[in-house]
Amino acid sequence: MSIVTVKDVQERFGLELLGGHAGIDRRIEVSDISRPGLEMAGYFDFYPASRVQLLGKTELSFFYKLTAAERVDRMERLCSPDTPAFIIAHQMECPEELMAVAEKRNIAILQTDSATTRFSGMLTNFLEGRLAPMTTVHGVLVDVYGIGVLITGKSGVGKSETALELVKRGHRLVADDAVEIRQVAKNVLIGNPPKILRHMLEIRGVGIIDMMTLFGASAVKDDKRVLMVVDLEVWDPEKIYDRLGIDEEKMKIIDSELTKLTVPVRPGRSLSVIIEVAAMDYRMKRLGINAAEAFSKKLDAAIHDETTKSDIEGIE
Repeated sequence: MSIVTVKDVQERFGLELLGGHAGIDRRIEVSDISRPGLEMAGYFDFYPASRVQLLGKTELSFFYKLTAAERVDRMERLCSPDTPAFIIAHQMECPEELMAVAEKRNIAILQTDSATTRFSGMLTNFLEGRLAPMTTVHGVLVDVYGIGVLITGKSGVGKSETALELVKRGHRLVADDAVEIRQVAKNVLIGNPPKILRHMLEIRGVGIIDMMTLFGASAVKDDKRVLMVVDLEVWDPEKIYDRLGIDEEKMKIIDSELTKLTVPVRPGRSLSVIIEVAAMDYRMKRLGINAAEAFSKKLDAAIHDETTKSDIEGIE
């Protein structure tokens, strides 16, 4: 899981820091957002203090109707030691009572000109992505016809060279060598490169190349949902490889399962074309068109017809 600080949120959304400067490096550990409406009325039994507190027109208009003593009490109780930050929407003015307590307890107060509900959705999506369970996989992630294909295999098998050929054929590179994969929802994996490797590809004998510089912005992508895995392995003449594609292999990453294809590598095989076809076939299967199952049914029907014909001829 990545570390997210209040400063990360400020920079991501271009928020103005109004007060509590010393709390800008506080960590945000939950993706849920709190709009403390009931708390403004004095109900703190279930106050989610560890969440970012978002104040909009509803909360602040009610707050200003309280007595002076109640306003001070509410802000004293809202500014918990666990509270990472306050964000004020609609570019509304920060209450003096909040500013005084937040400065004293080193809690940052940020301001946005966005509407409360809209900003809440954007911030939740950002935090869910950053705080999601993460793992790093050795491989190459490529966007092929809109399908995120994770190419894996032993070092030197040709993963990067295959990715280079795919980019030359119009597809997009997401990550090479190390792919950071986050599970943002059940069975939803998002892959992206480490910052230092973004847009970079390593080709043995050539070195590190910048794909965006060579092929343009359309050749790279910053992140992509991973939908299938293609595992490259050196051709083993003693091994029996799947020739029909009826039995679907799976690979588990974090808590999600992905479709996995094992593709043997040998001279003369065009891996880029094979991966293109695999991506198109995956898309067709999601649309309910499975060529392997259709062939198997035709084969079973043909065998059944031949058996029936033989039985009839035997009776005659």
